[in-house]
Amino acid sequence: MREPNEQLRAAREATPSIDVPGLPMSRHELAQRANAYLREVTGKLYELDDNYIGKLERGVIRWPQAPYREAFRHVLGVSSDHDLGFVNTRRLAAAGADVKRQDFLRAAFVGVGALASPSSLLDLLRPAEHDAPRAVGRSDIEQVRGAADLLASWGHSHGGAGVRQAANAQLRWFAQLLTAHSAGAVRVELHEAVGLLGHATAHMSFDACDYDEARRIFGFSLACAEEVESWHLRAKVLSSMARQEIWRGEPDQGLTLAESALVRADRLTATERAMLHTARARALAKLGRRQETLRAVGAADEAFSAAEPADDPPWMAYYDAAQHAGDTGHALFDLSIDGHRTEAATRLQAAIDGHTAGYARSRAMSQTKLASLTMAVGDPMEAVTIGLAAVHDAGRLHSRRAAMDLAELRDHATAHAAVPEVGDLRERLTAALVA
Repeated sequence: MREPNEQLRAAREATPSIDVPGLPMSRHELAQRANAYLREVTGKLYELDDNYIGKLERGVIRWPQAPYREAFRHVLGVSSDHDLGFVNTRRLAAAGADVKRQDFLRAAFVGVGALASPSSLLDLLRPAEHDAPRAVGRSDIEQVRGAADLLASWGHSHGGAGVRQAANAQLRWFAQLLTAHSAGAVRVELHEAVGLLGHATAHMSFDACDYDEARRIFGFSLACAEEVESWHLRAKVLSSMARQEIWRGEPDQGLTLAESALVRADRLTATERAMLHTARARALAKLGRRQETLRAVGAADEAFSAAEPADDPPWMAYYDAAQHAGDTGHALFDLSIDGHRTEAATRLQAAIDGHTAGYARSRAMSQTKLASLTMAVGDPMEAVTIGLAAVHDAGRLHSRRAAMDLAELRDHATAHAAVPEVGDLRERLTAALVA
C-alpha cells in the first residue's frame, strides 16, 4: 500500500492562502504559485495542477523532479526536501532490493505449499547471477510478453502437455528479471508480464493434469499480480485456478476462488466479470445447485452483453462469443446430464461453430462434450457423427484434459454399445486414448 505524504499536506495546510484569506492554501493554489515561481526563475511555462499535488500527497509520487521540489520549498517556506516528505525511493530501494525481491519469490512459491526439490520451480529463487540483468527496460518486458503470447497461443492450438518443460525453462529464466532493478510503471508492467508468462506455463501443467505443479505456478502468478495490485491479472489467474479445482473434482474450492476474484467486480471489465461468472456456474453445477447455476449463467450472459473488447487487457482477447458459449455450455452440461432441460447443446454447438483454428483445443473439447451429451440424453447416431469429429480433432492435441473428455464420451457410449456405429466409435476412442 502507498504511504500518504502527510508532511507535504501539513506544510500546505499550515501555509495561509493568498486567494482566500483565513483559509489554508489549497492544492490548486499551491500548484499555481509553484508554476509562477518556475516561470519567474526559468522563463519556461509549467503546468502543475491540483491533480498532481494530490498524487504527491497520496504518496503516488514520492520524488518529484528537481525544479518542482525547489518550487515547493520556496512556496511553502522550508529549507529541505525532507521537510516536505520527499523521498528518493529509487535510492532507498537499491539498498535492500535484492533481499526483498528474493523474499517475494520465496513467499510466492512456499506460500502456496511448494516442495523443494532439485527439479522444482523453486530454482527460480536461485537465479544464475551471470544471466540476470541489473536493470529492466521496456525491451525486456516485450520479450516476456512475447513468450507469454507464444505459449498461450500454442496451448490453444496444440495443447500444453507437449511443451510444458520448455515453458518451465522460459519462466525460470524470465522470472530472474524480478531480481533486477525496476520502478514505477516499468515495475508494474514487468510483474504483469512475468505473471502472465507464469499463467501460461501453469495452464500447460494443468492441461497435462499435473495439478500440483500447476497450483504452484498459478500461486506464483497470483503473487506477481498482488505485488503490483493488478486486479485484471489477479482475476485471470484466480479464474484459471478455479477451473482447475473444478476440473479435478473440487468444485467447492473452485467456487471460493471464483468468488474471491469477484470481491471487487467494480474494478474489472465486463468481459472479466463474464469469465468469472461462468467459472462460478461451472462450480455450482458440479455441486448440484441448479437454480444458482442458472442465475450464474444469467449473470455471465448479462456481463458479456456489455463487453467492450477495447476496455480489456490484451490477454482477454481469447474470451469471445465462442468462448463464452462454450464455457456456459459446459456449465449447463451437468444439469442436462441430470435430466434438466437447458441450452447446453445449443451453446456447445455455437462454440464449435465459432472457434477458429487457433482455438483447436477449445473446439475439440466442446465437440466431445456435445457428443457425450447427445449420447447420454439424445440420439446415439447423431452422437456418433459428432463424436467422430471430436476424435479427429482431439486426437491431434497434446492435452490430457482433452483425452479425459474422450474417455468420458467412451463411457457414455457404453449404454449403446450394441449399436454397430457406436461400437465403431468406441473402438476409435480406445485407439485415440492409447495413442
